Amino acid sequence: MLSGLGRLIHRRRWTSLVLILVTTVIAGGWGLGVFAKFKEGGFEDPDASSTLVAKLGATYFGSTNPDVLVLYSSDTMTVNDPRYEASVITTVSRLPKANVEEIISYWSFDGKAAETFASHDRHKTFVAVKLRGKDGATKAENYHAVKERLSAPGLSVQYGGSVPLGEEFGKQVVADIVRAEMITALPLLILLMVLFGAFMASTLPMAVAIFSTIGGLAVLHVVTYAADVTSFALEVVTMMGVGLSIDYSLFIISRFREELERGMSAHGLPPGKPWKRERDRASRKAAKKAYKTDLKPIRQSALSATMATAGRTIIVSGVTVSAALAGLLLFPQMFLRTIGLAGIATVMVAVFGATVLLPTLLALLGPRVEIGRMPWRRPTAKRAQRDPESGFWYRLGHSVMKHPLPYFTVVLVILGVMFVPFLNVQFGSVDARVLPKGSPTRQVVETVKSEFPNGSAEPIDVVISGDLIPRDWKPAKKDDPIPPYLEDFRQRLEKLPGVTEAQFTGYSGSYGGVRISVTHKYEPMAQNAQDLVSDIRGMSLSKDGYPMHVDVGGSTAAQMDLMSSLMRTLPKMALFVGVATFILLFMFFGSIVLPLKAIVMNVLSIGASFGAIVWGFQYGHLAGVLNFTPTGGVEATSMILILAVVFGLSMDYEVFLLSRIREEWDRTHDNRTAVASGMQHTGGIITSAALLFLVVIGAFSMAGITVVKLIGVGMFVAVVVDAVLVRSLLVPATMRFMGAANWWLPPFLAGLHARMDLREHSAMVPAGATVRPPRLPDEQPYPYALHWEEAGAAPPAPPAPPAPQHADARILELPDVRARDVLVVERHHVAALGERQQVVAGPVVPHPG
Repeated sequence: MLSGLGRLIHRRRWTSLVLILVTTVIAGGWGLGVFAKFKEGGFEDPDASSTLVAKLGATYFGSTNPDVLVLYSSDTMTVNDPRYEASVITTVSRLPKANVEEIISYWSFDGKAAETFASHDRHKTFVAVKLRGKDGATKAENYHAVKERLSAPGLSVQYGGSVPLGEEFGKQVVADIVRAEMITALPLLILLMVLFGAFMASTLPMAVAIFSTIGGLAVLHVVTYAADVTSFALEVVTMMGVGLSIDYSLFIISRFREELERGMSAHGLPPGKPWKRERDRASRKAAKKAYKTDLKPIRQSALSATMATAGRTIIVSGVTVSAALAGLLLFPQMFLRTIGLAGIATVMVAVFGATVLLPTLLALLGPRVEIGRMPWRRPTAKRAQRDPESGFWYRLGHSVMKHPLPYFTVVLVILGVMFVPFLNVQFGSVDARVLPKGSPTRQVVETVKSEFPNGSAEPIDVVISGDLIPRDWKPAKKDDPIPPYLEDFRQRLEKLPGVTEAQFTGYSGSYGGVRISVTHKYEPMAQNAQDLVSDIRGMSLSKDGYPMHVDVGGSTAAQMDLMSSLMRTLPKMALFVGVATFILLFMFFGSIVLPLKAIVMNVLSIGASFGAIVWGFQYGHLAGVLNFTPTGGVEATSMILILAVVFGLSMDYEVFLLSRIREEWDRTHDNRTAVASGMQHTGGIITSAALLFLVVIGAFSMAGITVVKLIGVGMFVAVVVDAVLVRSLLVPATMRFMGAANWWLPPFLAGLHARMDLREHSAMVPAGATVRPPRLPDEQPYPYALHWEEAGAAPPAPPAPPAPQHADARILELPDVRARDVLVVERHHVAALGERQQVVAGPVVPHPG
C-alpha cells in the first residue's frame, strides 16, 4: 500500500505540493490563536478532596491565593506612616468595581491579623486583590485594566499572585521557544550538511521541522476546544515535533538516496549532468531529454521502495510513540491529558510531514537532492563499490556477536549505577521557583515568604459542610457566638501535634459550610506535614448523631492527593502502553520475543533517565550548569510525562533498528549476519538521528522554566543512553543470546499474524532494476542513440574501441550469465563522441522474474 502511495505522490507531486503549501498557510494563521487560549495549573486531581476545598474557597469562602498580590515598599516610610497609608488606600479605593471584587490590605484588620500584612522592617506591605470573572481569560483582562492604576505615589510596586504568575509563564514559554529555534537552526543545518554531505539534502529536514511546528500549533489550538491546555504543553509539543520531524526525515532521505543510487547504477545512469559533455547544442538537448526520460521510472521506483521500507517503519514508529503518549489520557490531571492529546496530534503531523511532504519534495528533486555536494561526500561509484562489511557498525555488530557477555554485563552495570539515585526520589510541587531567578513574580513570592510573618506558612484548610449547618448563619464579628460543636472541633484541631493556630476563615450560608485554616510549624512537603493532614482526615464530626462532611485542602493535601492519583493510575498506564506496544510490534515483526525484549530495553533506558533527573535536579548537581533553584524534590507529573515520552522515543529507535535486522533475517535467515548487517545499515543513521535530536532537546534544556529543563534533561539522557548503550550494545548482545528464538512465533499465532502483518511482501528489487531487459556489454554503453533517433537527431558515429595496450583500458571478462539474470553495468560517458569510453562491471543481481 505504501509503495503505491509513493507512486501516487510521484505522479501528483506538483498537486501535492500546492495542497500542502495552502494547508500550511491556513494552519499557520489558525495556530497563532493558541497563545490566547492557555490556562495555568492543571496539576491537581479534579476529583480529590483538596481540589474541592480549593473550588469552595474560590466560590464561597474567599480564595487563600489572591488573583493579584501587589507588593508596596518604601526606603524611608513605614506602614505606620500616615503618608504610606494615604498613598495605598487612595490608590486601591479608586480601582473600578467592574474589575475588582474584593481588596484586603494591612489597614483592613486590627492587631495580630494586620501584622501578617507588614514586613519585619515594616517598610513593605502587600494588598490582596480578588478580580471579577469566573475564568482565567476574564480575570486576565480585568488585571490589565487595573494594573496601571495600582501604582501608588511615593512607593515602589511589584506584582504577584496567580494571574500575573500565569501571564509570566506564558511569556516565558514563548521566549523559550523563540530562543530554542534560533539556537538550534544553525547547528542543525551544519550537522545535517556534515551527515548528508549535500546542501539541498540538509535543508529538507528543516523544511519538514518548520511544517511540523506550524502543524503542531494548529492542532494544539484545536485541542483547546476539547480541554484546557497549559502553556507547558507548547514547549513539550514543539520540542517533540521538531525532534521527530528531523529524525524521520533523516531515515527517509537516507533510504531514498540509497535506492536512487542503486537504481541509477543498475541502469548505467551517471550522476550529475552528463549531457553537458556533448559538444553541440542539439546533442546536449537530446541527451538531456533522454536522461530525464530514463530517470523518471527510476526516481518513481526509488520513492516507492523508500515508502515501502523506511516510510512504513516511520508510520509504525509514529503509532508506537502515540500509543505511549495515549497512556497520559488515563490520568485525570489536565496537564498530562492535554500534553497527551497534543503530543499524539503532533507526532501524527511529524509522520505526515515525513511520509507525504518530504516524498513530494524528493519526487520533485530526484538526483538534484545532491545539489551543493560537499567535498567529503564520496562519489556514487566509490560508494557503490564500498565493501558493506568494512563499516564500523558492521564490525561492532560482529564484535558484540562474538563477545556478548562482556558487553551485556558492562552495559547493565552502567545502567544500574545510573538508576541508583532514583531510589531516594522525593516528589515536590510546582511553585514560583520554577521561573527564572530574575522573574518579577517570583521575587514577590520570595519576598513575602522571607520578610513577612507567616509568609512561608501554608495552612491546611478544613471545610466542614452538611445540611445541619444553619443556612442563614454567618458571624459578622469575631466575638459572635460559634456553634459549640464547631468550636469543639476547632479546639481539637488546635491540639494536634505541630499546630500553632486553628481559626475560622470562611463561612457560607448558601453552601452550608465553614472553613477552618490550620497553621503549623512544618514545611509544606515535609513528612510531618503529611502526617498532620492524615490525622485531620481521620477525624470525624457529627451533630445530634448525624455525620458532617470534613474535606481537607491546602498545598500539602493537594500534593498527597496528586501522588495518590498518580500511583493509582500508573499501573493502568503501564498495562495499556505495554499491551499496545506489544501488539504493534507483533504485527510488524511477526515475533513475540522481540516485542517483549523491546519493552524491557525501554524500561532500562527510562530507569537510567530517572536516576539522572534525581541526581541533577533533586540533589542539585546541575543547578549551576542549567541555572535553576533546587527544591529538594522533582515534580511528579513531569516524571510521568517523561515516562511516556521517553518510552515512545526509545521504541522509535528500536523499530528502526529491528526493521532493518528483520529485512536481513528474511533474506539470510542467519541471526548473526542479520544483526551485524542491520547495525551496519542503521547504526550510523540512528546515531546521527540521536545527535540531531540532542541538539533540539539541549536547546530546550536551557529554557527558563525548571519543569521544561527537567523534561529536556530527562529526554537528553534517555536518548544518549538509548543510542550509545542500549541500541548499539545491549540489543545486539541479547539478540545473540536468543539466537533464532528472536523470531519465534507459536504456530497458533502464525495465522493471526498473517492477517495482521504490517509488512509488504512483494519482491523488493533495486529501484528501477527491472524496468529494462538484460543488456549485453557490447551494446551502446549509454543509450542515448535510441532516444536521439526518436528525437529526429542524427545518430552519432560508433565510438572507436579502446586499444588493449592503453594504460586506462580494462578488459571485461564476462561470466556465464543466465537468461534470468541481469548484468548490471555502470557506464560513464566520457567527454565528446568519438573519444574513449569506460565500462565498469557491477554486481550480478538476480532478476525477480
